[in-house]
Amino acid sequence: MLQDKPTHNYTGTRKRTYHLLIGTAMAMFEQGVMPSISELATEAGVSRATAYRYFPTQSDLITATVNESLGPILTWRPKSDKTEERISELINYSYPRMFEHEGALRAALQVSLQQWAETRSQHNNEDPKAKRFQRGNRKKILSMVAEPMESEFSSDIIDKTIKAFSVIYGSEILLVLKDIWKMDNAQVMAMIQWMAKAILNQSIIDNQKSEKTEE
Repeated sequence: MLQDKPTHNYTGTRKRTYHLLIGTAMAMFEQGVMPSISELATEAGVSRATAYRYFPTQSDLITATVNESLGPILTWRPKSDKTEERISELINYSYPRMFEHEGALRAALQVSLQQWAETRSQHNNEDPKAKRFQRGNRKKILSMVAEPMESEFSSDIIDKTIKAFSVIYGSEILLVLKDIWKMDNAQVMAMIQWMAKAILNQSIIDNQKSEKTEE
C-alpha cells in the first residue's frame, strides 16, 4: 500500500510545483479521474515537459500521491503490548486517512491491475527495466502488530495471523465492503474490527490445539 517516503529535496519553486501537481492529482483521483501525465499537466496549468520531469511515468505519480496522502501511517507506533489491542489501534489510526484519500488508493489499485494484465498479455516480452507501481510496508507494519505473539505462539501461527491481517488491512477490502455491500465508513470500520477479532480467536484456537498435540 505504501512505499517509504520519497527522497526528493525540492525547494522553492520546484517544491511548490511538486505540491501543485500532487494536489491536482489527488483532486482528480477523488473525482474518479485517472489522469495521464499530460492530462495532469493541463489540469495543473504547467507544461507537459515540467510534469514529466517530476513524474516520468504514471506509476511514479501514483506512488508519490499515495505516499503524500498516506505517509503519516508509516509513523504509527503501537501503544499497547497486546496484539489484539495493537490491531485495533492500527485500524482506528489508519482507516480514517484511507477514507479521506480513497480516490488515490483506488487509482493505485487500478494501475496495479492494469500492469498485471499487461504482464499477462506480454508474457516474456516485458521490458525488465520498465518501472512498475510497487506496493509495500504492509508486511512491516503488521509484523510489528504481531510482535507480542512471539512469546506464546508458534512462528507458523504468527505467519498465518499476519497474512490474514494483510487481507483486512489495506484498500482492497474497501472494494468489497463499499462497492458490493454498500457499507459506509463507520460500518466498514466496525466490520474490519470484527474480522480482526475473528482472526485472533482462530489463532488462539490453533495455538491451543498445537499445545495439546505436543502434550
